[in-house]
Amino acid sequence: MQYIDPHIHMVSRTTDDYETLAKMGCVGVSEPAFWAGFDRSGVEGFRDYFRQLTQFEPTRAGWYGVRHWTWLCINAKEAENLSLSRDVLAMIPEFLDLPGVLGIGEIGLNKNTPNEATIFLEHVELAVKHDELILIHTPHLQDKLQGTRMILDMLRSDAGGREGRVLVDHVEEHTIAHVLEAGYWAGMTLYPTTKCSPQRAADMAERYGPERLMVNSAGDWGPSRPTAVPDFILEMRRRGHSEAAIKRIVYDNPLEFFGQCRRFDFEPRA
Repeated sequence: MQYIDPHIHMVSRTTDDYETLAKMGCVGVSEPAFWAGFDRSGVEGFRDYFRQLTQFEPTRAGWYGVRHWTWLCINAKEAENLSLSRDVLAMIPEFLDLPGVLGIGEIGLNKNTPNEATIFLEHVELAVKHDELILIHTPHLQDKLQGTRMILDMLRSDAGGREGRVLVDHVEEHTIAHVLEAGYWAGMTLYPTTKCSPQRAADMAERYGPERLMVNSAGDWGPSRPTAVPDFILEMRRRGHSEAAIKRIVYDNPLEFFGQCRRFDFEPRA
């Protein structure tokens, strides 16, 4: 089955991973800007990173027939530095009109601090000003419910009426209903030790249905599986779901959401 991974950090994966993904049916990947594992020292580091995301990664993916799209932001883990964050925000518009850029992300909260919330809102303001899609990171388990509620409250006040243009990622059993009931898209992330397993994601898909639901690997430099989406496909097949129902989540929904971006250009394969 062809599929799209709507959240994966390929800058931290090997070229062999692109080949493996292509062999397993992946036809496209969406890569949000994220924390590199260490705090960058200045805005030029982010400029080089954005050049890598918009220039080199699409080329590397293309060697194996995989389309690569990206998102731009300064990650919540680095948002405590307000001065650096605002320098990066001022630089982002230089890249927004490049082919393959889907919007602003992954923005959000990490420890739910005031500075993180300030920079989150300034990202949202930038996205609204330029009419961009938004991809959101919700905090890890101990802070997830509070952080998700904070994010939804901030979105209601600063991006009201744009619910269909926002993807809230890393939902789990205790947050997915909040996101879907508010009208946003929801992403389920499959990790080997944290976030969701393929079985838990299938449970949520069965409970809430496929509308505005996606599944991703968020594969990065930590413990993660770039082939997690095929694991979900296999679990859904094991439970007897139709190919059309599975395809809705792993292929049709990403295309519908990304298709709202004026720069999105993709010719589905036969």
